[in-house]
Amino acid sequence: MGSYENLIKKIENKEAVIGVVGLGYVGLPLAVEKAKAGYKVIGFDVQAARVEQVNMGINYIGDVVDAELKEMIESGQLVATTDYARIQEVDAAAICVPTPLDIYQQPDTSYVESSANEIAKYAHEGMLVVLESTTYPGTTEEIVKPALESKGLVTGETVFIAYSPERVDPGNKQFKTKNTPKVVGGITPNCTKVAAALYRNVLEGDVHEVSSPAIAEMEKIFENTFRHINIALANEMAILCDKMGIDVWEVIDAAKTKPYGFMAFYPGPGLGGHCIPIDPFYLTWKAREYNYHTRLIELAGEINNTMPEYVINRMMQILNDEGKALRNAKITVLGVAYKKDIDDVRESPVLKIIELLNHHGADFKVVDPYVASFRSCNMKMETVELTKELLQDSDLVLVATDHSDFDYNEIAKESKVIFDTRNALKDVEKPNRYVKL
Repeated sequence: MGSYENLIKKIENKEAVIGVVGLGYVGLPLAVEKAKAGYKVIGFDVQAARVEQVNMGINYIGDVVDAELKEMIESGQLVATTDYARIQEVDAAAICVPTPLDIYQQPDTSYVESSANEIAKYAHEGMLVVLESTTYPGTTEEIVKPALESKGLVTGETVFIAYSPERVDPGNKQFKTKNTPKVVGGITPNCTKVAAALYRNVLEGDVHEVSSPAIAEMEKIFENTFRHINIALANEMAILCDKMGIDVWEVIDAAKTKPYGFMAFYPGPGLGGHCIPIDPFYLTWKAREYNYHTRLIELAGEINNTMPEYVINRMMQILNDEGKALRNAKITVLGVAYKKDIDDVRESPVLKIIELLNHHGADFKVVDPYVASFRSCNMKMETVELTKELLQDSDLVLVATDHSDFDYNEIAKESKVIFDTRNALKDVEKPNRYVKL
């Protein structure tokens, strides 16, 4: 029996050992789902503290159910390690490591390269390697394939290589790792079939096969660029509507009554998270190789990146109308996470707002029921409890993240002035001085 047939058989019989490289927001949920599906799973991470937490059954990712992680650890279905030599035990490995931008807004693929090289050291015949990290089209064939082939393995015959983009949406109550459709593109048809077989045996969502890793890599960036550009349009509409004295939120509510040709996107204080603010710039970087300038993507980035400054300028205007300056004004910032009901502050636009408040000399406090502490202004900052006294003492309350845990009736009742960047108070009786983005 050849490598392909043998691996397919192992996958279908749940005899394959699965490795997940990187136990963060993407990797840990995937590792738990694979273990729940009946596979023995080994999680790899360079952070010893994170590995120790996993092996103790301690969850640190919001989209993972605490009891499920603990059950998989106690049953022996899932184990974590920093020892990459255990790749030798693995039949299929998924790479789920970060792909940030460097200081020049260029892709930093060092984590992918390191992971591919570590896997290659211990790779063996009859093995599947899937890259899940979001990256530019060509990464799988330019980085992962050469690393594995340098060990004498033959792609599509003795080793199977594919790309399948992660589609994790932190805080989404409906779609999790298990039921979100998957896109899979292998370097050869057999690579695609092996990877698709694994995901079909693990996940409930549909598995859509495409003809190459580059198609799957581009698909992921297209998804996030679509959102990036449409959010920029919503932000630009918000700025224009404010100048015209029009409620942009009511405009969007009216527009979305059309049953076709319109999809509602909403303005806000800026873009956050590890995907939408970053992924489109993988494409702008790669486009330069083809002497093409992605003007629309870069313009959308300019609009979204300036929203924190726009929020600060609006705050200055609101305070000025009250006869006050931003300097020394008592500001309460509600929310620092980049989206509602999660603890993730990666790339949060609120961090930039806080830096600007600090720069302008405001006396500010940050409230977030999901985040105890965070780093901003080159220091560690602590969040505070939301109290009636804090609201009453504030010159301005900024709703930056619309967490469901906030009591908006109480906020409206006790605050002198509110600037709501999320339309969070749409269903409550407003205070005398209430301003929306």
